[in-house]
Amino acid sequence: MSAGKIKILFLCTGNSCRSQMAEGFAKYYFPHLFEVFSAGTKPEKLNPIAVKVMKEIGVDISKQYSKNVKQLMDIDFDYVITLCGDAKENCPIFPKKTKNYHQGFKDPAKAKGSDEEIINVYRTVRDEIKNFILSLPEFLKIKVQN
Repeated sequence: MSAGKIKILFLCTGNSCRSQMAEGFAKYYFPHLFEVFSAGTKPEKLNPIAVKVMKEIGVDISKQYSKNVKQLMDIDFDYVITLCGDAKENCPIFPKKTKNYHQGFKDPAKAKGSDEEIINVYRTVRDEIKNFILSLPEFLKIKVQN
């Protein structure tokens, strides 16, 4: 874990889909800028469909695992970004220096329909999260140096 990197926690309820995707994208696109974590307020196991749709575009999150936010309370985060309303409402109190932001995404695990319709919901949410992560330096007003 490199000194000088910005520490970000992506938080959602289950830490099975959305926050895992956000962690994967942030590690993939900004390893030089961010030290990234994800957790849940009520963690579940890593969602295999989330792993599949991420792998489709070359981002491997298969080695990531779900964590309870309580396991990470000793980390001095710069930013905590909640990705669902439940996590926003149940976000623990972090030190004063930690900035909290909310950027909600639909829960793909609640998708209904045929297998194809369900996987398309995962792909849509994946792409929305990717676009958010790509805009993260601007969103957080961080200057990116190459």
